Amino acid sequence: MPALTSGKVLVTGANGYIAVWVVKTLLEHGFSVRGTVRSESKAAHLRKLFNSYGDKFEVVIVEDITKDGAFDEAVKGVDAIEHTASPFHFKAIEPDELIVPAVHGTTSVLKSAQKYGTSVKRVVITSSTAAVILPVTEPRVLTEADWNEASIQEVKEKGRDASAPAKYRASKTLAERAAWEFYEKNKDTLSWDLVVLNPPFVFGPAIHDVDVPENLNESAREWYLNVVKGKLDNDALATVGASHVDVRDLALAHTLALQKPEVAGERIIISAGAWKWQDFVSAAHRLDSRLPAGNTSYDPTKAVHLVQYSSDKERRLLGIKFRSIEETTKDTLEDFKARGWL
Repeated sequence: MPALTSGKVLVTGANGYIAVWVVKTLLEHGFSVRGTVRSESKAAHLRKLFNSYGDKFEVVIVEDITKDGAFDEAVKGVDAIEHTASPFHFKAIEPDELIVPAVHGTTSVLKSAQKYGTSVKRVVITSSTAAVILPVTEPRVLTEADWNEASIQEVKEKGRDASAPAKYRASKTLAERAAWEFYEKNKDTLSWDLVVLNPPFVFGPAIHDVDVPENLNESAREWYLNVVKGKLDNDALATVGASHVDVRDLALAHTLALQKPEVAGERIIISAGAWKWQDFVSAAHRLDSRLPAGNTSYDPTKAVHLVQYSSDKERRLLGIKFRSIEETTKDTLEDFKARGWL
């Protein structure tokens, strides 16, 4: 695929936390954007937010992304597709509440692109390190070669009794696998190639439509509760963590994934590094002493991160200069203050 530096990009689930930043970043880099949302009420905020871009931004309604043909009209006349729409929450009772929309939404957009996306040159799918992570007992660095079979197995064996993270992780793994299987099976007849991005926890300021902190998306709400409200005890602050990326850096990754021909057919982990909750709590307290200090005996140099993700491929192919924990914390707190949440 030649480098895409302009043209129209379809962004699915365009009102989501990550997707709105993807739309904004694409527009800032000279692309036109067609965003899909589930209802007219969800479209109003986007039209207002991107009003200054005039006809370079449009919104279309796709009520049910799991239906065959859901994206048939939306893919017509676009040069690329960024598929971000997938549920992320830990409230599902039945695993299929997450798995069906994740898998069917992904295959639905690929089938539509195959049939009607005659001008599409690249499809970028937002997967997750949830599709990479493995159960480990010793510290380990995971790469794009790793796949989360364990969560799929847990859901198969336990069904609705599987853990909430396992249900979500299985949905992301199965959806990504379905995408690669579709691509491998059909790539000789497709006009487009496939790129998959695998971020861990995504933090940073929000520009999607959200009225109160309780209605933030899953990762941002956890950040608010743990960093601003001091929900966790000292032990959890020092021992519970994962890896992260700033939402704006992830949005840039989605743009670079269109601009760089050499990322065709690649699965790329987009991670800024590992953390414990106390790392964010400490950064926030330094910026605003009214916020909880948390576990003041915490020593980041002694923190044990069982799982870390390799950034080798991302560095080689995209080369993003990731925002630090301090930068993400500062900008998130400023966002919260502007909203009257602090």
